[in-house]
Amino acid sequence: MKIAVTGGTGYIGSHTVVELQSAGFEPVIVDNLYNSNQEVLQGLYNITGRDIPFYNIDCTQEQAVRELFEKEKFDGVIHFAAYKAVGESVAEPLKYYENNLGSLIVLLKVMQEFGVSNFVFSSSCTVYGQPDTLPVTEDTPRLPATSPYGNTKAISEDIIRDFVFSKPAIKAISLRYFNPVGAHPSAEIGELPLGVPNNLVPYLTQAAAGLRDTLVVFGDDYDTADGTCVRDFIHVVDLAKAHVKALELLNGQSEPNYYDVFNVGTGQGNTVLELIKTFEEANNLKLNYHIGPRRPGDVEKIWAQSDKANTVLKWKTEKTLADSLRDAWRWQQKITKK
Repeated sequence: MKIAVTGGTGYIGSHTVVELQSAGFEPVIVDNLYNSNQEVLQGLYNITGRDIPFYNIDCTQEQAVRELFEKEKFDGVIHFAAYKAVGESVAEPLKYYENNLGSLIVLLKVMQEFGVSNFVFSSSCTVYGQPDTLPVTEDTPRLPATSPYGNTKAISEDIIRDFVFSKPAIKAISLRYFNPVGAHPSAEIGELPLGVPNNLVPYLTQAAAGLRDTLVVFGDDYDTADGTCVRDFIHVVDLAKAHVKALELLNGQSEPNYYDVFNVGTGQGNTVLELIKTFEEANNLKLNYHIGPRRPGDVEKIWAQSDKANTVLKWKTEKTLADSLRDAWRWQQKITKK
């Protein structure tokens, strides 16, 4: 099966390309390199031994996407291409709505036109807002998102659901990610933010490498064990494998109009300070960090119940938080030496 992977040179997308290739799929990368680097293609070659087809295309550009589908004859799409920074989305909401919703609508229209039926969407646990009960299940109410970024994911899920149950025979799955961390064990690919990182772990590893003066922990007055936010940190390779399982489920699904959602997390919550301590212990070093004010849009605490993914997708996590942080540090050391 030939699979279009939008945002395929990005962090999660590139790791998913590796797992797709390993599972016998034919990934084709579609990315405008807005928040990624074409050098990732060399890392993918080093891991897979293959030149993965790559197209520099913005998924909001309908004609360009249509021409690509005409050429490549896809069997499915995994859609990662979206802006993803919570803080930036608070500051620039229209930018997020235009890109994240626009690219989705273009892809669904073109999929319908070319009869491509399998669609996996990169959603997020941010659709739950700050839940009243933890852990969250797929039946946990979607509360008002705490950021425009989170809201684009909730709206996107609604668009996909409505589209699936309209005229076209489309089968789709939304994977609600929790917090991906780590890197490929080979250190050939990993999280490579352009500019100042918005996510915790790349900022942490840059601070450990001396590229940042200090790591800021945003708030220590939350209602948690040590006052810092709680997240469900999942190794990016485990997360990537969930996309393969989702495609396999869709491919074997006889129902023509099928839609479902799955939490993809470890089922365990860790505070930011617990993550810092684990990083220090796993890599035998000390971090320079300090406590700063809360960051707008941040949820206090959230972690997954992943039973549905375990049973229906036949997927489960295999790597520990320490594994994730060792791999993240190995990746950071490699790119720092360049």
